[in-house]
Amino acid sequence: MIGVSDVFSVPGDFNLTLLDHLIAEPGLNLIGCCNELNAGYAADGYARSRGVGACVVTFTVGGLSVINAIAGAYSENLPLICIAGGPNSNDYGTNRILHHTIGLPDFTQELRCFQTVTCFQAVVNDLEYAHELVDTAISTALKESRPVYISISCNLPAIPHPTFSREPVPFSLAPKLSNQMGLEAAIEAAAEFLNKAVKPVMVAGPKLRVAKACNAFVELADSCGYPVAVMPSAKGMIPEHHPHFIGTYWGAVSTAFCAEIVESSDAYLFAGPIFNDYSSVGYSLLLKKDKAIILQPDRVIIGNGPTFGCVLMKDFLIGLSKRLKKNTTAYENYHRIYVPEGHPLKSAPKEALRVNVLFQHIQNMLSGDTAVIAETGDSWFNCQKLKLPKGCGYEFQMQYGSIGWSVGATLGYAQAATDKRVIACIGDGSC
Repeated sequence: MIGVSDVFSVPGDFNLTLLDHLIAEPGLNLIGCCNELNAGYAADGYARSRGVGACVVTFTVGGLSVINAIAGAYSENLPLICIAGGPNSNDYGTNRILHHTIGLPDFTQELRCFQTVTCFQAVVNDLEYAHELVDTAISTALKESRPVYISISCNLPAIPHPTFSREPVPFSLAPKLSNQMGLEAAIEAAAEFLNKAVKPVMVAGPKLRVAKACNAFVELADSCGYPVAVMPSAKGMIPEHHPHFIGTYWGAVSTAFCAEIVESSDAYLFAGPIFNDYSSVGYSLLLKKDKAIILQPDRVIIGNGPTFGCVLMKDFLIGLSKRLKKNTTAYENYHRIYVPEGHPLKSAPKEALRVNVLFQHIQNMLSGDTAVIAETGDSWFNCQKLKLPKGCGYEFQMQYGSIGWSVGATLGYAQAATDKRVIACIGDGSC
């Protein structure tokens, strides 16, 4: 009902009855994984394509194994529903020691660990409140765009209860709305700021995804004529065939000529940026706050001046596109200094395969029917240089940077995006 037709799982003593019921559920496909960590990574990859993912593990030994993948999904604002089979409801309140635990009569270790990497935790050990807890967990995951944790006592899935007797009603959430006065004031201030600039630019950041504002960003780029760059963690969110696309802005390691245009601008609009030590190349970006408009999913910050809260990024970008004067100066400057890339020299007979030659072949494989999954490490940097054709998907995990993420994520993404051929670039320096 929320878009999940595949659930990634690892069987264990505490979730076996639950898994039996999931297998019997029409329209739901249970996919067994070799270990919990990869089940979590697969749910992450699935969520990137479908908008939400799910995994099922067993109590503590499974929960603590999957938790690294859940933390990565949290860092990427992915709605992910992690379900753990929990202790028998009759064991709560006793002093019993259970297997798959560290040997203490305390059932809260798993819950306490998940509290820091999920936005909601539901412990279902009483059917009276199960329906409410499960609904709240799922709706919170979708509203907050973060993972949630649901523990279900192992003896409960087979027991009928009146609260589950009716057919479920269609699941829907009330849409988020901007504060209209704040939105108008933010657009007015931003338009004044940008319209007086000589050579403004636009830079896309990774929070565009959670703000569901990628199309609105492109609409603004179409109307204003500014050059468009992406932060490295936002690659794939903006079409690289856009006529004013100038590449990746990544400080000293930017696409050729991109940093010169961004950093010499007198006004830059950053939509959904994350300025961490990776994306800022050790905080070395040559940017000035007084020249920047920073958009977050529900906030607009203009230079050193006003800040506007309760303003949704999508609404702001659409409104701003109607207020900006066309200004192609910065793009013309880029076009003036741009020198096309050369092709790597052909390999000599019996010469070892060079990375630039390998990636030229990978580049030739890409089309609108493919998607690239880039592993942490060397693959990050080499895949950044790929030019994505129209419709080509691209995913990687820059904020958390978990080595091994791409293996499970490839399974999940491929399962969700059945119209894509997934090309996974993995290894060679993931350390």
